Amino acid sequence: MVKSGTIILNTAARLLMPLQLLFSVFLLLRGHDEPGGGFIAGLVAAGAFILYLFAFGVSATKEVLRMVDPRDLIGLGLLLGTLSILPAWFVGEPFFTAQWWEIPGIDFKASTPLIFDIGVYLAVLGTLLAAIMTLMEVDKDEP
Repeated sequence: MVKSGTIILNTAARLLMPLQLLFSVFLLLRGHDEPGGGFIAGLVAAGAFILYLFAFGVSATKEVLRMVDPRDLIGLGLLLGTLSILPAWFVGEPFFTAQWWEIPGIDFKASTPLIFDIGVYLAVLGTLLAAIMTLMEVDKDEP
């Protein structure tokens, strides 16, 4: 079992996790027109949780996730990715035709590519967290 207990890793994990999560949201929202998107943003977010996992362990990381199972994130991501094709179908256009909606009051355009990117983000985050947490739990059980 890996138990670090170092004050440097613990402090770094507490300081870097919010910054990494904020940067992952920036990459997610920037992604359709410029470099970034759901995949790389999901990797950055998973990196934040994995750093916290290495510093504090599986149980502390599960507390940070607040009863959200990483496998649920995978399912929600796949659902959002699938649902992102439906708005074009409802207006009589081919599947995967991008649809854009302007949100009044703020200068932001929601779109089906953004919904798809959020689905990819959640699927990548859930996959990596499930894999690493499972490996850490198996390692804990071994003598």
